[in-house]
Amino acid sequence: MLKFRLPEVIESNCRRREDSKTIIGSHNGKQRQIVIIFRESATQVNLNSNIIINHSTISLINTKTIFLSINIEQFNQIRQQMLSIAINKDCSILIAGCKKEIKVFEWKQEVLKQTQLLSEHQGDVFTLNFMKKSNHFISGSEDQSIIIWSVNQSNKWICQQRLNQHNGWIYCLVLNNNEDLIISGSRDCAIKFWTKQNQWLCEQTITDHTNYVLGLSLNQQQNKLISCGYDALILIIVQSQQDSKWIVIQKINIETFVSRICFINDNVFIFQPDEIEQMYVYEINNTNKQYLKTQDIFVKGGSSDSLLFSLQFIKSKCLLVNRNDKYVNLIRAKENGEYQIEQVIEFGHINLFGCMSDDGEYLITWDQGSKEIQIRNYNEI
Repeated sequence: MLKFRLPEVIESNCRRREDSKTIIGSHNGKQRQIVIIFRESATQVNLNSNIIINHSTISLINTKTIFLSINIEQFNQIRQQMLSIAINKDCSILIAGCKKEIKVFEWKQEVLKQTQLLSEHQGDVFTLNFMKKSNHFISGSEDQSIIIWSVNQSNKWICQQRLNQHNGWIYCLVLNNNEDLIISGSRDCAIKFWTKQNQWLCEQTITDHTNYVLGLSLNQQQNKLISCGYDALILIIVQSQQDSKWIVIQKINIETFVSRICFINDNVFIFQPDEIEQMYVYEINNTNKQYLKTQDIFVKGGSSDSLLFSLQFIKSKCLLVNRNDKYVNLIRAKENGEYQIEQVIEFGHINLFGCMSDDGEYLITWDQGSKEIQIRNYNEI
């Protein structure tokens, strides 16, 4: 069984809150797990200390398992609503969309430090994706634009190119493995395919959705795309071998809208219907090559939900990360095709956003209840 826990620091004189699952810590030599908190306001810190503890801002989770000590050098609370989070391949840079700004953090030796504030977008930043082969990331916004960001000679992030052909908010973005294709989904009901030559150009648009496009996922072979939207429709889209154009080959109608969808492998995908305590598993039928529902996965949540916080599958750990309502469900995909919930993490508000690192070692979240960045790390017990 796995457990995602908040990294530990040495605390003392732990005082339990009667009305909460959290405790406030001070030093008695015991190790407890800690939420990494970031405050925008200036905080007086002791620069000679390896661990800086502010009793009014540290939250602790009351858990039995402890591991991995961490040094904290500053604490900042993010008062602005944070709608998107991404971390790069080697977990050295974390970016967060705070309303229309993007905050850039350096993540080094378990210390998170803000290094830059990007203000190119004119609306809320809904989606962030790091490239893995190059030092770039992409962002999609309420201002209907996509920005490709690169690092200049001064080691500062700058806007390299802006893509403006959507006529609605950008809700979702995916990159192919070669990083020469960006696929975007928007409030304008369109899916756009952008290819890189000297510059990024829109090569194709699919308009089969009749309402907002909320989620996208590419399969492992990178030749099949699934999309979901506010129209309660899932599209299966494949790339033609003849002319490389993308073609809709199947439409699946669902009883409610879907905002989170993800391929598990080339033959299986999973999605989370809105306000339902189940995920649906669809597998390809070898006879007619159509995707059909094969099983349900019961998860925690379901009474209400909000958009964003994409469904993720971490292949190296066979781990599915599903946010539903105010819960994050961590689900193991077994070799026999079964799915087992390994852990459920409850947060204080349904406005809950985050991501897991590509290697599955860190789960990074922000929720409206705590207004905290919380970083949990992976442990198998």
